Amino acid sequence: MIEVELAESRLPVVATVAVLGSGDPLADLSGAGAGLAPDWVTALRPTGKTGEVLAIADSDYAWTLGVGAGRPGDWRAAGAALVRTVNTRLAEDDEAGRRVPRGLQVRLPETMEPEAAAAFVLGVLLGGHRYTLRTETPPPSLERLRLVTATEEASAELAAAVTEATRHAEATALARDFASVPANIKNPPWLAGQAEQELAGNPGLRVTVRDEQWLEAKGFGGVLAVGGGSATPPRLVEMAWRPRGVTGRHLVLVGKGITFDTGGISLKPAEGMHWMRTDMAGGGAVIAALRAIAALRIPLRVTGLVPLAENHLSGSSYRPGDIVRHYDGTTTAVANTDAEGRMVLADALGYAVRHHRADLIVDVATLTGAMKATLGVRTGGLFASEDELAERLLAAGEYVGERFWRLPFVEEEEIDLRAGLADLNQAPGGPGGIAAAMFLREFTGGVPWAHLDIAGAARAEKGYDEVNIGATGFAARTLVKFAGELAGQTGSRRTTGISRSVRR
Repeated sequence: MIEVELAESRLPVVATVAVLGSGDPLADLSGAGAGLAPDWVTALRPTGKTGEVLAIADSDYAWTLGVGAGRPGDWRAAGAALVRTVNTRLAEDDEAGRRVPRGLQVRLPETMEPEAAAAFVLGVLLGGHRYTLRTETPPPSLERLRLVTATEEASAELAAAVTEATRHAEATALARDFASVPANIKNPPWLAGQAEQELAGNPGLRVTVRDEQWLEAKGFGGVLAVGGGSATPPRLVEMAWRPRGVTGRHLVLVGKGITFDTGGISLKPAEGMHWMRTDMAGGGAVIAALRAIAALRIPLRVTGLVPLAENHLSGSSYRPGDIVRHYDGTTTAVANTDAEGRMVLADALGYAVRHHRADLIVDVATLTGAMKATLGVRTGGLFASEDELAERLLAAGEYVGERFWRLPFVEEEEIDLRAGLADLNQAPGGPGGIAAAMFLREFTGGVPWAHLDIAGAARAEKGYDEVNIGATGFAARTLVKFAGELAGQTGSRRTTGISRSVRR
């Protein structure tokens, strides 16, 4: 991660960025604040549009940066564009044997809002994030970002927002890294071990890994069925954040952790299957969110549950037509072994309700291809049992730059969900994303619950804004922001509007 600092003065020897909005006069760039020579401004004629980065002179590390209308989204996109442009220049100069400075300073506008500053930092940190297994030495990249504020008061006001944004960026980067690791390395025991390692050293945060013997003894039939076809056994990662002196509501986050998904007997097409190393993106987001929640010392009891399994094809794979009994005793008739995510989540949701006595549950998963077809690759689907819960998650996502769209339950589809030999039909047909959400709802016990389907947004085949090609880390920072906002409300569930209720 790039090191970010706030300061009240500009250093004369550090590379400088001058900020310009789409409606700002060019004369502002040659003022005392920006400190750019008038002839440079005249020669460049920057427009100030979002993400426009112009080098002021070939021999100097000085730039203009356009932030458009100056909304948080503009600042986030501008930050990512800036770091990519600077890193490209650094690599070119290093290759040519020229001087390569690793620091950059940006003079922030006097009217800079904390939300915009947070967005800018997020864009810089994530736009500059890299994951690679290549053996050559990576090219040089930006290491330090100095944000120059107008006054000491402004600096203090922005500090908390920058710290929070840094933790959000770290969570997203960790979730990206987890999802990017190839499946020949990332099997369930490996990822469980990485979760232990990454979350170690945080007072109040405990990680427990449950093995296949424990899962069998406790009746995690869905996890065992999905993982039964693999040479590597399944795991359950259980994370408990218990800040000292904090009681009250208990939030449980549940993440799908399929380390690779062949589809099992219901085999997927070969085209695009390599992306299935990212099918644990929801679980990675939950692990990363727990680390950030602990780092920010959010005063809220939070538990993270990540059922890990590899959905493979072998003589021990589960089959269409099998009947599986889940942790809470519910039986499911398997129709499609490629609908494996809901099978493992069903066990974890039941465990959240019965064992952890959750007051509120949010699950996140790359669950259905229908979600990608419906919402594309930049938006996650959101289902929620209560309106205020949905509104809180939508607001959290909007603040951190992750867009969700709320989708409905279609109660008329429930008759197909309950048809057949077992309590539930795993894949009843109809609208795929909605059917999957309604299946999961059966395991929530009437506890306020939301389901985030990130099948489209979890991976990117081309970059945009702060997102780079590959795993995106989508939803990790939304979970962190949501937990923080939830912790900011005191009193009983009644005061928040999020109450425990029985659906039937």
